[in-house]
Amino acid sequence: MMIQSGTVRSGPVRVSVFGSWAHACQSPDKKCDFVCDCSDCSDERDCGYSGKGFQCDFEGTGMCGWTDRSLNAALYSWVRGQGGSDTLPDSGPSSDYTTGTATGWFVGVSAVTAESSQTAVLVSPEMKQSSPTCRLRLRYFLWDSGPTGFDSTPLWASILRQDTQEAVVWRPEATSVRGWREATVFLGRIPTIFQIHLYSQRTKGQQGDVAVDQLEFLDCALPSQPKCAPEMMACVRGGCVERRQVCDGTDDCGDGSDEKNCEEYRRCDFEEGLCDWSLDSLSPLKWVRTHQSSISNTDPLKGPGRDHSTNTATGSFLYVTVPDGGLKADWAAFQSPRLEPTNSSYPCKMVMYTHQFGPRSGGLSVLVAERQIYPVWQRGGALGDLWVKAEVEIVTNSTFQILIVAAIRDFSYGGVAVDSIVLSPGCRLSPVNDTWAEEFPKPPKDPCTVPDKMCDFHSDCPGAQDEAQCGDFSVPGGSSGWTDRSIGSQGWLLHQNSTSKEEFLFVSEASGQQLTEAQTRTPLLGPSGPACTLQFQFALSGDPDHIGELSVRVIDSQLGELPKLWESTGNTGSGEEAWQQVQVPVGARRHRFQLAFEARAVTLSPISQIKVRNVEFLNCHADYLPSSPTELSCNFEAGLCGWYQDHSDNFDWTLLDGMDHTIGIGRSLVVDMWSPSLRGAFGRLLSFPQSPGRSDRCLSFFYKLYGPNTGDLNVKLLHDDGFETVLWTRGAAHGNMWHEAQSTVPHQLINYRLMFEAVRSGFDGRVAIDDVAFDDGPCSVPRLCSFEAQLCGYSSSGDVRWLHRSGNTATVTGPQTDHTLETELGYYMMVNTGANFLRPGGTAVLTSPSKGTAKTQCVTFWYHMGGENPGSLTLYMKPVEGERVKIFSDSLNQGDVWRHGNGNILTAFVDGQLEFEAVGAGGKDTHIAVDDIFISDHPCEDQGSKCSLEKGMCNWSNTRNVKVDKLDWELTSPEAESHYSIPAEDHSLGTEKGHFLFFPSSNRTADNLDAKLLSPHLPPTKGTCLKFWVYKPHSSDSQLKVLRLSEGLYQELLVVSELGGPWKRFDVNITSAEEYQIIFEGIKGTSGVVALDDIEYTVGVDCANQVTDSKVLPKRNNAGGIAASVIVVLLLIATLIGLLVYYLRTKERRKTGQTSPSSSSAAGFSNDIYEDVSPDYVSFAPVQNHPMAAGFNDVTISGEVREVEVA
Repeated sequence: MMIQSGTVRSGPVRVSVFGSWAHACQSPDKKCDFVCDCSDCSDERDCGYSGKGFQCDFEGTGMCGWTDRSLNAALYSWVRGQGGSDTLPDSGPSSDYTTGTATGWFVGVSAVTAESSQTAVLVSPEMKQSSPTCRLRLRYFLWDSGPTGFDSTPLWASILRQDTQEAVVWRPEATSVRGWREATVFLGRIPTIFQIHLYSQRTKGQQGDVAVDQLEFLDCALPSQPKCAPEMMACVRGGCVERRQVCDGTDDCGDGSDEKNCEEYRRCDFEEGLCDWSLDSLSPLKWVRTHQSSISNTDPLKGPGRDHSTNTATGSFLYVTVPDGGLKADWAAFQSPRLEPTNSSYPCKMVMYTHQFGPRSGGLSVLVAERQIYPVWQRGGALGDLWVKAEVEIVTNSTFQILIVAAIRDFSYGGVAVDSIVLSPGCRLSPVNDTWAEEFPKPPKDPCTVPDKMCDFHSDCPGAQDEAQCGDFSVPGGSSGWTDRSIGSQGWLLHQNSTSKEEFLFVSEASGQQLTEAQTRTPLLGPSGPACTLQFQFALSGDPDHIGELSVRVIDSQLGELPKLWESTGNTGSGEEAWQQVQVPVGARRHRFQLAFEARAVTLSPISQIKVRNVEFLNCHADYLPSSPTELSCNFEAGLCGWYQDHSDNFDWTLLDGMDHTIGIGRSLVVDMWSPSLRGAFGRLLSFPQSPGRSDRCLSFFYKLYGPNTGDLNVKLLHDDGFETVLWTRGAAHGNMWHEAQSTVPHQLINYRLMFEAVRSGFDGRVAIDDVAFDDGPCSVPRLCSFEAQLCGYSSSGDVRWLHRSGNTATVTGPQTDHTLETELGYYMMVNTGANFLRPGGTAVLTSPSKGTAKTQCVTFWYHMGGENPGSLTLYMKPVEGERVKIFSDSLNQGDVWRHGNGNILTAFVDGQLEFEAVGAGGKDTHIAVDDIFISDHPCEDQGSKCSLEKGMCNWSNTRNVKVDKLDWELTSPEAESHYSIPAEDHSLGTEKGHFLFFPSSNRTADNLDAKLLSPHLPPTKGTCLKFWVYKPHSSDSQLKVLRLSEGLYQELLVVSELGGPWKRFDVNITSAEEYQIIFEGIKGTSGVVALDDIEYTVGVDCANQVTDSKVLPKRNNAGGIAASVIVVLLLIATLIGLLVYYLRTKERRKTGQTSPSSSSAAGFSNDIYEDVSPDYVSFAPVQNHPMAAGFNDVTISGEVREVEVA
């Protein structure tokens, strides 16, 4: 992660004109009050938020007024930063939340290593008073990347008022997740100027592991309606409140006018004592009257942080938690005085505010005690870090008391608090003092099994009692397992009709004051298996076109609330036809979890409802495996087959129509890295468990890695203990086309799973897979072997062994980085050729599995030869019968670079093996290494040949070295393109089917990033001509540069800035006294595209067609084997005979001076190295190849002689 300091304004900017404010809307009393008084909302700028959205995303507006006030900023502080723009960072977010890219900004902590806990403090500007519904929604990142361990409170928030102590308002769970999470901080009613403090406390931690982004202040302004409806009350300061908000213990108006004239109500805020309430209880666990300052001012996890009535740390409330001496009873009660009987026309209504926070909160109940004791209201579990309004109506014909009972669990933190109790005039004190309960409620039965087996989708008790109240309507009593957890003005109720047996959940009015969705939850469920599905019917019925929204969410016991699984909006109809059935995949969940229905109705009425019924959990037990389909071979046309989404990752794979390998218009499975909604680092697709086999198996598939900043695709082997093994990996741009891949799955002794993993180290590209096959037996020779995870069937023999190494494992000698990843973590095959390992003349052979070919193919690879006198590397084709044939050879130490080699495999080889043979030469600390062996379906390109890009990138390549560039050139065609704006046709063919390289300017990556396209290493030259065609429309502000790289230095040869119009040709003369590479560098602008096509360089021939260099040729080896050698000899004999006949027939014509035209063109084999001409080379003129045959226009070709070694 990159951290960069932000520019921070210390306060509001004031503009004075003749001693008065320039604009009345910007006067100090109207600044930062959550109301846009100026038309452009400039009075709400740099208030911790900016503008009409009251948001801060830390992008163009910077810090929005937030400042770092850390206690020891040199050791630990908050700073504005960005994610990793080149690789997946080792710490902190890979992207911000707002844009989902590495170019977006967030605020994160610095790294810290200290002997004691250090505290970083981020402080907002001063804000004016807030409403009771005020809340701050933010996205936070909390990851222990070290891992060094979290302190008990790595992140929390508080409010600081001018007139009181600081009060804690938010404490998220200290769980480590590599991804952005969403939270809501309930600020509540604050009647004075205040500031928000965000704290992080750690002893050790990595940079960016605690971060925040996308802050949104919601419903913070006080009421301001100009006119009030008849059913509402007008506030003295202006604005309106609902009648139910009058005399409810909360200052909803902002001036207290809705809480005046409430003398008939019995109100107790516990500031002066207990009022009429008694804390006497039969339970040894007692409620206490206290305040936060008395509980703790140093430990943010202790206590509710503040009271309700004053919203401060010094305000009083009633509280119960686990005592210091341990939990001896799990319930505590307090009660009201005796109250007179009531009736339905004049009931006793009680309003109270409860704070149920942390795992210690088991729930809260209100009971009525008369001759019997019975419950009238309950709210289970923890509700979060806020005070929640509750209303209870009591109708009884007996003298009674109100009992408030809390359940406490024996966990590490949390508790239950009650404050601001208001009794309506119908709750009248009774003089009777001799009535007490004669019948107590029966205690709940002891659980029939341990808590972790309750609601685990498997019957562990007689009669399946453990699965009875878990939320499944198909189980008797299952519907009662849903518990309303709403904190706003809408909540969920269960409708049950004993006659019709009809039951459904529906949204109704509720007493809460927050403007949040209604939510109902199951108990803790699971863990669940991969086939787990939630099935239910829902209805959004009524007259309006838009009834509201309904969604399903998972609340993970370790990770908290997760993104929504499913949602629906609008109107589904009326009557029975309104009901629609849906199945929502829940999938495998490793931790216990809850399912939740969330809803928000536009209006609530008997004819406008949101309802849910017939809820069922299907195939959810963790060990359940479907009988069909579990086959891993899949074309994804009918679903995922034996694969499923991993819900412990950051994002899912998506089925995409219209882009597949099978039929072209079918389905494939994709991850669009360019999607604005994508967040996080990983998306994983898992197989159902596979049984051990008797031998290796082969996983084959087709894949796409497309885009200038794509990311990576991995195949992994996964065991039940969580151990992962990488079997195959690819990254960076691979062109807008499907590639075939194979990965051998080694023989396993225990059950295992396979995984496709998309790694979002890039933000502008697409990863796709299709046509997966899983077959018995090892894979054949793969087209591409990068040696990252496996040897691809290659084996070692000879005097010493080839070693599977990486830069990290290299000792005395060997490349410091591989070629695939260009990092120390990447792998390659290497043999030590020093005399102390391999005697002079000794050999080490790396052999491929058997390989057959039906047409001429090109084997390409990268090799590295280091040290003085490293020996020689020769590539042979070894047929099943007969002698092996040399394809490639090199014996020079040519610097610490990976070089490109290739050779043709002709159709004469029906079956055979590749052999890379290293021969020692007595050097010291020397080595030979190979990497990225690729077998293409096309013959090899010549070193100086033209590249039309119709068969790939020829010898041109991108680099994955992030120190060289950050983006990639990408190969595509107009016919295949559906995302980027590109030329309508290529240059070679002039059609939409033609291919070219392009470099887009997308908002997914930062401006001024570059992509370098590299040629092979070329010999010194006094004049080589580079010819190419460029497309760059007027709309593109990107740049194209042509560079020469020699001895680590760049020389700029050409800059293409302004172009416009159609394809345009450029010729560039190149001279170099040393070996060099040609580089096309694209520099990203803000818009438009740059494209390249028909690239050619003529080694030793300048742009005026003048031969400039004495012939420097590669060492030519027979690429055709024995059969090819015979063919060449026969062709030479036939040519000699033909020449003899020709000579005899034209002897007389020659006497008259007549001649026939002749020409020649380039042909032969290329190994991308160059040596002096060897005496064992003979030359022959190949068949003419007209430039138009390859789709070139306006290209001048000089006749050249190519040479081929013959046996």
